[in-house]
Amino acid sequence: MNITNRRGLLLAGAFLSLAPTLAKAATGFDIHLKNAALGGYDAVAYFAEKAAKPGDPSIKLNWNGVDWYFTSAENMKLFAASPEKYAPQYGGYCAFAAAKGAVAPGDPEAWTIFKDKLYVNLSPAIREQWSQDIPGYIVQADKNWPNLSK
Repeated sequence: MNITNRRGLLLAGAFLSLAPTLAKAATGFDIHLKNAALGGYDAVAYFAEKAAKPGDPSIKLNWNGVDWYFTSAENMKLFAASPEKYAPQYGGYCAFAAAKGAVAPGDPEAWTIFKDKLYVNLSPAIREQWSQDIPGYIVQADKNWPNLSK
């Protein structure tokens, strides 16, 4: 077994061990950081500014039972008008983990916008793996997510 395969198996094992404690309802969003979606980062800033920007807790909106923080009132208005456009895929959990059939926390600093959708990953290193085949991983994550989010 080569080192790449060994790392993949270790990574998959780590994800699987986290799954039972991290799974959330399908409509829930990852609130493991700061009790706010995306760990308090502004979902609109990823699109408008192409940057991960911490939101201001005084500029917040509750959507789907979770608080979303924003850097400006304008970003909050944009989100309120079309939350599905800005909300991360897979509830803000790691997209690569979802592709592998597991649930792991998403790091708001390890993100990608692909075809106008926001995806977060566990870490920058995992984002690098994710970037090797984003379309393929999305197909797998889309298949796995309905069962993972129960």
